[in-house]
Amino acid sequence: MAAKQKTIQQVSHAHHQHLERLRYEAQLSERQFLRVDPDNRLVAAALETRWNDALTAFKRAEEAVAHSQEPSRPLIPLSQELQTAFKAIGQHLPTLWRQGFLSKPQKKALLRCLIDKVVLQRPTPEQVQARIVWRGGETSTLSIPVPVGSLKDLAGADKMEQIVLERSAQGITDEVIASELTAQGYRSPMHLFVLPSTVRGLRLKHRQFLVRHQSHPRRVAGSLTLTQLARELDIAPHWIYDRINNGTIQITKDATTHLYLFPDEPATLDGFQQLVKGDLKKLDFSRGHQDA
Repeated sequence: MAAKQKTIQQVSHAHHQHLERLRYEAQLSERQFLRVDPDNRLVAAALETRWNDALTAFKRAEEAVAHSQEPSRPLIPLSQELQTAFKAIGQHLPTLWRQGFLSKPQKKALLRCLIDKVVLQRPTPEQVQARIVWRGGETSTLSIPVPVGSLKDLAGADKMEQIVLERSAQGITDEVIASELTAQGYRSPMHLFVLPSTVRGLRLKHRQFLVRHQSHPRRVAGSLTLTQLARELDIAPHWIYDRINNGTIQITKDATTHLYLFPDEPATLDGFQQLVKGDLKKLDFSRGHQDA
C-alpha cells in the first residue's frame, strides 16, 4: 500500500507540474495580447489565437487532472506466486523486446500501458526532443534527429564546410571525406550520415575541383594519345572524339591503357590534315593503316 500511495503521489505531482506550466503559458499569452497595439491587427490576431490555444490546452489538462483524481476501482490483490511471475517478466522484458518475440501491435499495446504522456519540443531545426512521462512519475528524455530543408539548418555546418575545403584541397576524395565527417558526428540534411554528394556540393560551391591523378604514362612509346595528337594538329580534342563516335575515324582503345593510341609517325599527322581539309573521307587505325 505504501508503494501504491507513493506512485499515486508521483503521478499527481507530474500532472500538477504540467498543469502549472500550461496555466503560466495561458496567463503569459493573455498579457501579451492585452499589451499589443489594437491597430496592429496581424500581430493582435496571432496573439489572440495563441491565447485561445493556450486556454484550450490548459482546460484539457485541468479536466485530465480532475479525471485522474476520481476514485479508482479497488485493485485485486495478487498472490505471491503471481507477483513473482510478473517480476520475472519485467526482468526479461528487454531481452524479449530486442529478440523479436513481441509483435509490433503487442509492443504498441505494452507502451500504451506504460506511458502516461509524451511531450515534444523542437529546440533546433535538426532535432526533436521527446520527454516521456511513465506511469509512476519517472521520465525519460530522448533527442531525435530529423530531416531538415538545407545544410544551413544543421549545427556545425560552417565547420563541416571548412573541413571539406581543407581535405579536398589535399586531394582527398569526396567518399573518404564523407566517411570522415560521419565519424565526427556530422550529417547531411536528409540523412543521419554525410553523403558524398553533400561533400561534392560544398566543394563545387567554392569552385574547388578535384585533380585526377593519371594511372597511365603520359607518353606511350611509338604512340600519340588523342590529346597529344590534337595538340600537334592544333585542333580541339572533341573534334576527334566526334569523328570517332560517328565512324569517320576507325580506332579502338588500347587494352592496357584504355586510351585511343595513334601511331606516332608522319603518316598519321598527314592523314589527319587531309581529313581536316576534306581530301580524305575516313581514317582507319583499327588495322594500322589509313583508307581514303
